[in-house]
Amino acid sequence: MFNLGILFPVSVIIFATTLVLVLKRPRNIGIGYVAMAGALVSLALGTIDLESVLVVWSIVWNATFTFIAIILISLLFDEAGIFKYTALKIARFARGNGITLFLLIILLGSGISAIFANDGTALILTPIVYEILVNLKFPKKQVIPFIMATGFIADSASLPLPVSNLVNIVSTTYFGISFNSYAGEMIIPDLVSIASSLFILWLFYRKSIPLKYHLDNLEDPEKAIREPYIFRIAIPTVIILIAAYSIGGYYDVPIAFVSMSAAVIVMLFSYYRSNIDIKKVLSEAPWQIVLFSFGMYLVVFGMGREGFTYLISYLLIHISMLSDPIKIILSGYLFSFMAAGMNNMPSVMLGALSISSIHGGSSLIYANVIGNDIGPKFTPIGSLATLLWLYTLNKKKGITISYSYYMKVGFAIALPVLTMTLLSLWLESFL
Repeated sequence: MFNLGILFPVSVIIFATTLVLVLKRPRNIGIGYVAMAGALVSLALGTIDLESVLVVWSIVWNATFTFIAIILISLLFDEAGIFKYTALKIARFARGNGITLFLLIILLGSGISAIFANDGTALILTPIVYEILVNLKFPKKQVIPFIMATGFIADSASLPLPVSNLVNIVSTTYFGISFNSYAGEMIIPDLVSIASSLFILWLFYRKSIPLKYHLDNLEDPEKAIREPYIFRIAIPTVIILIAAYSIGGYYDVPIAFVSMSAAVIVMLFSYYRSNIDIKKVLSEAPWQIVLFSFGMYLVVFGMGREGFTYLISYLLIHISMLSDPIKIILSGYLFSFMAAGMNNMPSVMLGALSISSIHGGSSLIYANVIGNDIGPKFTPIGSLATLLWLYTLNKKKGITISYSYYMKVGFAIALPVLTMTLLSLWLESFL
């Protein structure tokens, strides 16, 4: 049985208040500042202490620095015009077929999420897709399917590599899983997630996707290239980066060391060999997300320390008594609803702490990752990528996604994708 600490109600109130303020953002206060304020209140009221801060930092530092590095590289490549060029090429390759364009945009998002993380897809691809659709004179009803698909695939296709999602980095760091071991385990679930996302997104939006569109107003892809030198080094950089991740995994080199080194090199090339404004790139990086992540980790860690972790462990122990594949699916659902309710960053940490306390095996570790990668699509607050996606959309005129609409679509699409992906994790054990 589990025991709740005397400060458990206090920790829940701090968490709930922080979450409400993150959603409401009174006086437009940054979500990072709100989360850090919640962490300071937790420290002041005793649900966490200075040792807790050190413990949390030891869990999240690798993910935090990797996130910063990947986003900076993504923004530099975006400034060079790489992603817009690719999207325009895809729009022309589809030859005016709306359904083909829809499917190709999803596949492009899958590729960006795999290499540049789900946050990179939300931050960079969303405005590019929006701009292209506006130029093609798509009405709002036909723009929404593409925008929703971009936001959804950012998370559902973020399974394959540790760097594809902060959730993945936290899990691999905590359990000491190498880059290659993780990638080998998750390649099949990722392919299943992408395939099922493609099918269900098309099924849900098939009546709203235009059958044809005209290419007359589409910009020449070559004109999207603003910095040819950075454009030319992009693919070699990605290949070398992935190779470095793989080699570093054999020698237990933290992913952050590799990604930060790559970010510094790309920034130096951009500074000396292009006209990219480095200060502008640095100012546009989502620093509030970094603060939000660490602050919410601390707030939720306090709730976990006061008994929430024991509660999760208690549930997992009983779920683990069930037969396969039910126990994998139900554990994945548990992690998913945790992520949807408290954001996947603190959720994956609580899941990892709970799994380690019951020695639940590798299947629970990967079910935790899948649940925290796909499950966040149930609510707008589920993932940092969704928060970035919503922030990006808010800056665009004419496109507003309400929370109620988002959750309706989220449950309709994410639940079957999540279920099929968890099933593939179970079936993989037979291969």
